[in-house]
Amino acid sequence: MDLVKLASETAIEKREHPSFKAGDTITVYYKIIEGNKERIQQYQGVVLQCKGSGLTQTFTVRKISNGVGVERIFPLYSPKIDKIVVDKRGIVRRARIFYLRGISGKKARIEERKS
Repeated sequence: MDLVKLASETAIEKREHPSFKAGDTITVYYKIIEGNKERIQQYQGVVLQCKGSGLTQTFTVRKISNGVGVERIFPLYSPKIDKIVVDKRGIVRRARIFYLRGISGKKARIEERKS
């Protein structure tokens, strides 16, 4: 009973982010706190999946760094996310595009949606 009251008092604000889905290339501006310093780091990559609903919604972003694929999972409503920018809209026919993990080079290109 007390937990329900506590959860409603400390309501997390839902921030407005642009709509994106799997196949889109996005840039996530993420706050990094090192000691008493704070800076914003950019993480640009392709969205592999969007998962969950409500405040627990997450999305996975994959990028290639020095020839190695790096994936990172972000909570959509994290207070550490400063902003999200959609760079390109991609044409894919799946909600989860994990097949990108097994291919590289020109095969891994995603066609851009004209809008």
